Amino acid sequence: MGWLQGSNYRTLQYQRLRKHRRYCQSLIARTLSAMYGQVMLKTIRKPKSKQDFALVLGVESSCDETAASVLRRAQDGQVEVLSSIVASQDEIHTPYGGVVPELAARAHMQKIESVMVRAVEQAGINWTQLHAVAATSGPGLIGGVITGLMAAKGLSVSLDIPLIAVNHLEGHAVSPRLTDDCPFPYLLLLVSGGHTQLLGVKGVGDFTRLGSTRDDAAGETFDKTAKIMGLGFPGGPAVEKMAANGDPKAVKLPRPFMGKPHADFSFSGLKTATLRAYENLINAKLGQASERDKANLAASFQQAVCDILCDRTKTAMDMFKRTDKGPYRFVVAGGVAANARIRTALDKLCTDNNFTLFAPPLKYCGDNGAMIALAGAERLALGITSDLDVCARPRWPLDQDSADNNPASGFGKKGPKS
Repeated sequence: MGWLQGSNYRTLQYQRLRKHRRYCQSLIARTLSAMYGQVMLKTIRKPKSKQDFALVLGVESSCDETAASVLRRAQDGQVEVLSSIVASQDEIHTPYGGVVPELAARAHMQKIESVMVRAVEQAGINWTQLHAVAATSGPGLIGGVITGLMAAKGLSVSLDIPLIAVNHLEGHAVSPRLTDDCPFPYLLLLVSGGHTQLLGVKGVGDFTRLGSTRDDAAGETFDKTAKIMGLGFPGGPAVEKMAANGDPKAVKLPRPFMGKPHADFSFSGLKTATLRAYENLINAKLGQASERDKANLAASFQQAVCDILCDRTKTAMDMFKRTDKGPYRFVVAGGVAANARIRTALDKLCTDNNFTLFAPPLKYCGDNGAMIALAGAERLALGITSDLDVCARPRWPLDQDSADNNPASGFGKKGPKS
C-alpha cells in the first residue's frame, strides 16, 4: 500500500469502516428477524416484576475471540455463569504469527450471531428473560469492537432492555469475582497481550494507576518471542510449553526497571535482547538452533518476564499499603495470568508481603463474555447504563485522569493507552 498516502489512505480507511458498520447493522437485522420474525424492532415488552436477580448477556469482540455469556447476579452480589461460548480465531491468525485486524473483524462478523444464540440456548433461558445486554465498547481493535457493540445495541432496542458499555479492561479486573468472593478494594496486576498495568481498585469504575508499561505489553512480548523462535501462535502457551524443558539461567537477559522506585514496566529491551540471543544461537549452530537451545532461551525469557512482574508488583504493593489499611488483596488477571510459573511466583510474593492472591480460573484468563457480563451486571446493580449513541473506542484507560494528565504509553489521535 505504498501508493496510498495522506488523505487518500485515511479516506480509504474511513470507507472501510463505514462498510463494516453497515454490514454489522445488516447482521443485527438478520439476527433479530430470526428471533422475532417481522416484529423485530416493534417488540412490546411487559415490564418485569421486581426480582431477586438479574440475567445479563455479555458480548466480547475486542481482539481475536468472539464470545458471549449469560450470567445471573443475585441482589447480594453472588454470581453464576449460566453459559460461556468462545469462538477462537487461532487458525486464521496462526500463519501470520499474530492477530491481523482486518481478518479478525471479518471473523467477528461471521461468528457473532451464532455465538450469541448459542450462549442463550446453553443458559436454558428465553431471550425475553434477559434484563440487560453488556458489550465491550473498548479498548481494542476497532472493527471487532464495533461488531459486538452494534449487535448489543440491536438487542437492546429489540428487547427493550438496557445497554451497558463495558471497558474490556474492567472485565479482566473483575474476572476473579466470577468464582471467588473478592471484595473491593484490591491491588490489580492486569497483564495481557495489549496491556500491562498495576492499579488500585476501590470499586466499580474506580481505578488508580500505580504503574504501567511504557512501551510493549508482556503478552505481546510473549507472542513476538514465539514468532522469533518459530513456536507458533498464540505465543504465550507455546513459549511456556517450550520453557518447561529449559534452563532459566542459561541465557542472560535484561530486566528493565528492576529496583526502580516507581512501578512502571518496560519490555521492548527484553524483546530485542531475546531476538539477538536467538540470532546468536542460529549463527553459532550454522543456521539451525537445537530444541535444547530453544528451550533454554524460552525458559530464560519467561524467567525474565516473571522477575520483572514480581519486582514491579512488590513496589506497587508498598505503594498500595500507604493508602489502604488492609486486609490486603491482590488480583492478577489477563491472558498472561494463565502462565503457571508467573502465578506461582506471584503467589509466593503475596505470602511474603501479607497479601491474599486472587486469580481467575484459566478459562477466564483470556478474553471471554462472562467477565463482560459480570462487569455489566455490577454496573446495572448501581443503576449505571449506557445510551444507544455510545461509541466504540480503540483506547480507553481505566484511570482516565492519570492517562490525560501524565500518559504512560500511547499517544496520537487515538489518545493514551494508560
